[in-house]
Amino acid sequence: MTIIAAYSGTFDPVTLGHNDIIHRAARMFPKLIVAVGSNIAKNPRFTLEERCALIRAAAADLKNVEVIGFSGLVVDFAREHGVTVLVRGVRNGVDVDYEKQMAVMNRDLYPKLDTVMLTPSPQYAHLSSSLVRELAGLGAPVEKLVPPPVIAPLLERFGRPTPDAGTRRRRR
Repeated sequence: MTIIAAYSGTFDPVTLGHNDIIHRAARMFPKLIVAVGSNIAKNPRFTLEERCALIRAAAADLKNVEVIGFSGLVVDFAREHGVTVLVRGVRNGVDVDYEKQMAVMNRDLYPKLDTVMLTPSPQYAHLSSSLVRELAGLGAPVEKLVPPPVIAPLLERFGRPTPDAGTRRRRR
């Protein structure tokens, strides 16, 4: 029996912390699905299709990773795709408490589903998509926050010049 894991989230945008979890989980499981939730309540800056495309580009080196968009309950997605392990990233104690509660609820709704929590590598432990969006909107550099394929689309989304345009700003 092949174990199929899923790493679910909104990923608006995918950060280096997310990418770290994706790459590490891909080494742990024979098949990993990055399940990109539509979650319109979070007012995403990127469409579901754009978020899926950005993750595919960021994880292009991983042959056992598939990226699929979904709406609704993650347990329904898991059941539909044969997922038995849900991967969750946790940065701090607050995340652990929330994810523990969700893991218990998800297992109640789908008893075959276990949850594995991974902490990001230390250099990414402070990152969140909301922080990245805020910094991008305020003009901060994003190169150390998101995977290379995400930089230009993120800057464009906030009306900022992209490095490809040859308009890198010099810092003094």
